Amino acid sequence: MIDRFTIRVYGILMDASKRVLVSDEFIRGEYFTKFPGGGMELGEGTRDCLQREFKEETGLDVTIGDHIYTTDYYQVSAFRYTDQIVSIYYYAHANSVDALQKLDIKQTPFDFTDAQIADPDGQSEVLRWIEWDELSTETVSLPIDKIVVAMIKGI
Repeated sequence: MIDRFTIRVYGILMDASKRVLVSDEFIRGEYFTKFPGGGMELGEGTRDCLQREFKEETGLDVTIGDHIYTTDYYQVSAFRYTDQIVSIYYYAHANSVDALQKLDIKQTPFDFTDAQIADPDGQSEVLRWIEWDELSTETVSLPIDKIVVAMIKGI
């Protein structure tokens, strides 16, 4: 039974080569590939939320660009089955090319250390670039992310 809703804000960040940044995550024993972002806190606007989430997850200071999509249908959270979620997507732009180049980027999906996934109730994340030509609805895990990929790719 749904007992609350949450607002989630995500960003599509591309580098000069038009690669798209994703977060490979281990959450409570499951693996997900998603866009950077997360839950909005009370007293926070959507753009402020996304700036905070990027700083927490990547260390990057970003400028929030154009709005891409807001969920317009009922969606249960993939992480908390008693929550209905509303997801909002924006383009994000790194404020520093140097900082972008210094990101700790993995080359392989779910390239976690043993310690990062030792606790089945834990959570870990690593960052990875996906080439624009390789980005598809199959490269992301969450249903709303799949819609956004189809939108930005025009498929």
